[in-house]
Amino acid sequence: MATYLQRAAVSYVRNNARLASHSATAGGHGGGWKFWRGISFFVGFPAVGLGMLNVYLAHQEEHHERPPFVAYEYMRIRTKRFPWGDGQKSLFHNPHVNALPSGYEDEH
Repeated sequence: MATYLQRAAVSYVRNNARLASHSATAGGHGGGWKFWRGISFFVGFPAVGLGMLNVYLAHQEEHHERPPFVAYEYMRIRTKRFPWGDGQKSLFHNPHVNALPSGYEDEH
């Protein structure tokens, strides 16, 4: 039984090693990484940079006004105080954008 399993394993390794070594060089795909590296450096990175520049310039052109505060009863519900500060402001609170339950801070 062990001899049969050993022969089957050796035969499997021989056939697959031959196929694997042949498929790695067949068809001329050996230098594909150079193509994708070039595409990444000369197309991908400049495209990301141009996208960032586009967003930055578009943000500089627009004047953003804050929406008026409306005290809806289902928004800004505080059932428990935050464990920092005065308990009303979230961890990443921005007083120009985020309203408290009573309204914007600089309108008080």
